[in-house]
Amino acid sequence: MPERTLPPGAATAPPPAPPSACTLSPEGPPAPGELLALDRQHVWHPYGPMPGREAPLVVESASGVRLRLAEETQGRRELIDGMSSWWSAVHGYNHPVLNEAVREQLARMSHVMFGGLTHEPAVRLAKRLVDITPEGLEHVFLADSGSVSVEVALKMCLQYWRSVGRPEKRRLLTWRGGYHGDTWQPMSVCDPDGGMHDLWSGVLPRQVFADAPPAGFEAEPDEHYVRHLRELIARHADELAAVIVEPVVQGAGGMRFHSPAYVRALREACDEHGVLLVLDEIATGFGRTGALFAAEHAGITPDVLCLGKALTGGYLTMAATLCTARIAEGISQGPVPVLAHGPTFMGNPLAAAVADASVGLLLTQDWAGEVTRIEQGLREGLAETASLPGVREVRVLGAIGVVQLERPVDMAAATRAAVGEGVWLRPFRDMVYAMPPFVTGDEDLARICAAMHAAAARG
Repeated sequence: MPERTLPPGAATAPPPAPPSACTLSPEGPPAPGELLALDRQHVWHPYGPMPGREAPLVVESASGVRLRLAEETQGRRELIDGMSSWWSAVHGYNHPVLNEAVREQLARMSHVMFGGLTHEPAVRLAKRLVDITPEGLEHVFLADSGSVSVEVALKMCLQYWRSVGRPEKRRLLTWRGGYHGDTWQPMSVCDPDGGMHDLWSGVLPRQVFADAPPAGFEAEPDEHYVRHLRELIARHADELAAVIVEPVVQGAGGMRFHSPAYVRALREACDEHGVLLVLDEIATGFGRTGALFAAEHAGITPDVLCLGKALTGGYLTMAATLCTARIAEGISQGPVPVLAHGPTFMGNPLAAAVADASVGLLLTQDWAGEVTRIEQGLREGLAETASLPGVREVRVLGAIGVVQLERPVDMAAATRAAVGEGVWLRPFRDMVYAMPPFVTGDEDLARICAAMHAAAARG
């Protein structure tokens, strides 16, 4: 293409924006077709190309466990949400308690900077999180999202060692099959080969990877694997700042379950060799695995804990990074005695208020009984799915149900099959899975299982 000669001043003036192919109607709600046309033209959806290949469904409202569509799709105007909006909406949608918490806080203030100021919602939330998480986690950093909470956790660990005079301890160890987010440092501890971030190999920091933990939550621990973990930590101890893993359930990296014994082994090896332990409970926190936090299955306290997703009940984005007094004091006594991280919306009052209300709502209900009921319903409802051709395994833990296929799922076909059953699912890789809201009734749960069966058969 020949070089263009620009007139004087043109380099500093942006070119005029091209006219849109369509605009929203000036009066009344836009038609779904208008929204979809503009969506395709302008909106980049997660993990998709631009423009997208599949038209998304337009949701106009949500209540309970149901998504109300703007127009009928495959004979359905409502879909049962089997995904809890990527595992966050544990109380369902439009919950009166959470709605009221938002309204009350909105009448006071929606936001105020957290630097040099504080407010009741953030303090109440921090105290509640300290009270309910494993003993010893005393300090709370309120972040924007799950990925950012992992960024903060890893920065805490790296800065801790610099502060105590060990700057050479700057690498991280994790096991394969994990997923910790899409921002820079978290990408470096996601699975380096089978994950979503192998595009960045050679650019990301090089971390230390153990083999993936043997599968099976209730399986007897493999002593050879435990020895593998211990030997790897011992070998790299002088350069390791921390070990970071998802305890008990590896989420977006493959929905794999493993024995809590491996988490205990990590805690013991980290203590023995002077390495910090970070647990990423963004997906597993707040009851999803049958314990309030997955660390409880192992009976241990990490040095740093990451929380997100269900923290606000799916209402607003917020995450939290908790740490022990040892970490905070080490950083505070270093040459740079502050954690140099301060998101603009850190401690957002609106998000903190609804998060506090969401956690309070969870704790005042029989969440453990509801998760047990869902677990039983998933086991019974998916029993026949295990015998479908092309299905490798069906596994259930807490309010998580997974159908593992023998090859990658045809996501479009599987999604259509689930929608045909009146359920919203989002299959990925070689899996059809569900993480329903804890308020899902037995009849709706049975429909979710039927949809998973149909999606596995079609996909």
